[in-house]
Amino acid sequence: MNYTPHTPQDIQYALETIGVSSVDELFRDLPASLENPPIDLPPSLDEYELLEHMRLLSSKNNVTGLNFLGGGVRNHFIPSVVESLTFQSEFVTAYTPYQPEVAQGELQALFEYQSMMCELTGLEVSNSSLYDGATAVAEAALLALRQTGKNKVLVSKGVHPEYRETLQTFLECIGASWEELALEGAVTAFPSHTIPLEQYGAVIVQNPNFLGSLEDMQTLSDWAHSSGALFISVVDPLSLAVLKSPGEYGADIAVGDGQVIGNSPNFGGPAYGFITVKENLMRQLPGRIVGKTLDVDGRRGFALTLQALEQHIRRAKAKSNICSNHALMALESAIYLCSVGPEGLKEVAMVSSWRARQLREQLEGLGLETVTPPKFFAEFVVKLPWEAARVRSGLAIRGIHACVPVPLEYGYGHAGLFACTEKTTLEDIEKLVSALEEVLK
Repeated sequence: MNYTPHTPQDIQYALETIGVSSVDELFRDLPASLENPPIDLPPSLDEYELLEHMRLLSSKNNVTGLNFLGGGVRNHFIPSVVESLTFQSEFVTAYTPYQPEVAQGELQALFEYQSMMCELTGLEVSNSSLYDGATAVAEAALLALRQTGKNKVLVSKGVHPEYRETLQTFLECIGASWEELALEGAVTAFPSHTIPLEQYGAVIVQNPNFLGSLEDMQTLSDWAHSSGALFISVVDPLSLAVLKSPGEYGADIAVGDGQVIGNSPNFGGPAYGFITVKENLMRQLPGRIVGKTLDVDGRRGFALTLQALEQHIRRAKAKSNICSNHALMALESAIYLCSVGPEGLKEVAMVSSWRARQLREQLEGLGLETVTPPKFFAEFVVKLPWEAARVRSGLAIRGIHACVPVPLEYGYGHAGLFACTEKTTLEDIEKLVSALEEVLK
């Protein structure tokens, strides 16, 4: 089927206007090898074969066995009401609610989500979600550079390695750069006063950091603000039930990944990213903001208040060139937060942290060294006698998912992350310790 809607006359008129004689001439700057490259596609499948293929792929998502995986994705309990409401057809089929007269339900749901994220982070304004934690960090950095007019950021090495890789990609595309703040004892080293902070538009620190450690966010925030840089806090939203919120220590922007509050691990995704800011940064926010208003009859209504995307305004003035979000995943978090409530969320956070401490004690009892300081949240790093991937495979054979490899850049040699959630029991911990003892032998 020809998807080109132009007639031969349309094409000829366009070519004459451009000043070329043919479509081939229009693309003559492209290498010949790219014009009609060979495409090695497998043979086509009929419907039955395709369904079987999809079932085979789905079977790779092993959800059985004990789970101690962390490093950005954790296996928390999700009440049945969350998926029951989230996957109502009205939400599943809805895209961007451009027409408020037919999308009040989705708009209200996103407004409630924004309100909850503001309450969690202690900041005034939230958008209606981003792609994931990594792009949220990158978008926050771009926001800070727009606001300050600078083109450098400082990033703690404690920020998730994948987040830093994504950030580097985004910054390279706009001619900006970043430098790294080193770690000392698995937390961000207090930066030297010789660093010319005036050159930097933002300081980015994660708490708890990738190694599970709790950072001194107040000191780092004060230091960033002392020279006019914005402070970007990368946070685990569940931890905010028991830790100080970014708003309490003066962060200008809070970002992170929302997987841990209501989204299943799902073989690594999908989840969503969140971003909240101080009110003075509202017009720099990427994505869409849902607002509450009154209609002509004085009834409460909801509408897209701000949507500074390249599809709505001139590309050069767009706050983001990503034209979509993960609103359905954000809706899952909103329903999850409603279902567990503030006290329930606090209990989930406290039990997850307590179980992680019990696991740490047991692993240290095996003679393993933990490098995460005593102040940590729900996961920690353990040094291992050989590759973490090998240990993880050995545990997987025994029906246990654990040990996320820690990159060698952190200087711990062979090391892995272990995490606990409120689903972890003492019996689970005993099984992991026993299996790990076998693997290490």
